[in-house]
Amino acid sequence: MAEQSLETRRRASGFWNSSIVKGSVIGGVLTAPLIGLMYLMDKLAGLPFVPFMLFDWITRVLPGGLVTFGIDTMIDAMLIAGMSVAAAAKTSEQVAAVLLVFIMGVVLGALYFLVMRKLNAAPHPATGIVLGAIFGVPMIAVSLPMEQSGTSPMFTVIGLGIMFLGWGWAFAPVCRRLVYEGSGIETEDEIRWARSINRRQFLVRLGVSAATITVISGGVGSVLAQRERRLLDEAVTAAGEEPAQATTRQLPNDGDPVVPARGTRPEYTPLEDHYKVFIRSEPTNIDISTWTLPIIGMVENPMVLTLDDIRNNYEPQSEYVTLSCISNRVGGDLISTTWWTGVSLQKIIDDLKPQPEARYLNITSGDGFHETVDLDMIASDERIMLCYEWDGKPLPFDHGFPLRIWLPDRYGMKQPKWITGMEVTSEYNPGYWVGRGWDEVARVKATSVIDTVAVKDLAVVDGQGFVPVGGIAYGGARGISGVEVRVDEGPWEEAQLRSPLSDTTWILWRYEWPFQEGEHTFEVRCAEADGTPQIEERKGNRPDGASGIHSRRTRI
Repeated sequence: MAEQSLETRRRASGFWNSSIVKGSVIGGVLTAPLIGLMYLMDKLAGLPFVPFMLFDWITRVLPGGLVTFGIDTMIDAMLIAGMSVAAAAKTSEQVAAVLLVFIMGVVLGALYFLVMRKLNAAPHPATGIVLGAIFGVPMIAVSLPMEQSGTSPMFTVIGLGIMFLGWGWAFAPVCRRLVYEGSGIETEDEIRWARSINRRQFLVRLGVSAATITVISGGVGSVLAQRERRLLDEAVTAAGEEPAQATTRQLPNDGDPVVPARGTRPEYTPLEDHYKVFIRSEPTNIDISTWTLPIIGMVENPMVLTLDDIRNNYEPQSEYVTLSCISNRVGGDLISTTWWTGVSLQKIIDDLKPQPEARYLNITSGDGFHETVDLDMIASDERIMLCYEWDGKPLPFDHGFPLRIWLPDRYGMKQPKWITGMEVTSEYNPGYWVGRGWDEVARVKATSVIDTVAVKDLAVVDGQGFVPVGGIAYGGARGISGVEVRVDEGPWEEAQLRSPLSDTTWILWRYEWPFQEGEHTFEVRCAEADGTPQIEERKGNRPDGASGIHSRRTRI
């Protein structure tokens, strides 16, 4: 036993003495506070947060199929883990971005220790500075074009440069202490330091110091981020006028006899719960005091509109709208419903007086997103809206403030937010996601979902127990005429339908299932208003949206 224990300790010692292992550990220890300080300086001084900038840059330059594969993999992982995609998707992206930079720091640390070991020479501080430059220069080069806050490029270069060079410089003394102690090349100060503290104590103190810097900088940065969010919300609220409707408005189907089964998702989505999908790690912040909407191109009357112009010069229109993401899986939660207010894009286009050859409206966004809308589609549907309010209040800044578009019967990938410009043209320009392999039309597919089997609400009628089953059905702007439920591959039975909030929202359904003890599989399907059945074939979301029958297995 003693020999085995000795051998185990020898192996562990040999493993630790590996330069790669030492460098990896130190790389992680030094990179964590670097990331924390970058986050703090992002919130304190407006420097770009490198992990987010790098992640956003990668998603722009990689082939569309590879980006989509990464998105699908992340969503699948969250579903397997039982997480809400709507709640966790953006956080997962941000965590991935931070981990990417952290891993890069670990790898560079391992390479530095390995190179110093191969050279068999005590590392000079200049070698650490070179390491910092190797890491920092490409990160700064990536961050500059992706930065959104308007910070001076020179300030960005200097600020990030100091942090990366300081990170690299720290490697030299740490490497000397861990690799070359006892080699005879230490300075007198290093020898005295080595006598007063052993390697284990040194590592503990280094780790505690790094952790302290990371926690403090991250904590202060979080406090500043909350303050920033509060100020942005206040600025958005100040940009609004008298609300079009009270937030506590009465829903148009209040009093409908079909009551949603307990556990069915809310019919009207609270703003804080509305799903968020955008192409950057963080939402785009637009200064409304300087924002205008130029509309140019093949028109007789080009215009530059302010938000007040749009509000005051055009009659507002409002609609209850369900919006769905094309990345949503069957039964997923990347779908929400709220009250939209804006102006008919048709009326603005009429004032522009497009030239006879004009065919398309190219829309650009502050986050780099862009999309093309056919002018004929705008002319045929007055519901197409330039939206400036949700739930009777100015658009939240993380949902597209100050302006976004709504296209009925289309997935969210076709609907730009943070709109900054429009151009009328005769040439078709594939949209951001269309150019990355997604469907050109992106028409919403009819879908139905089981949200709940409300066992606790079992009711007994004439000696038979009934369990309410409930969920949603959505057919874009085409409406829903019927929903059917079946249990354990039995016959399809018709469910009750609650009146929808509008012709462009989901519909809630309820089915009273005759209770039977045991394990059961429930399935649901729907038909559009004209009787067209939903697609039952199971198919992934790429390139034109998911399809298939949603099922739920429950033991009762």
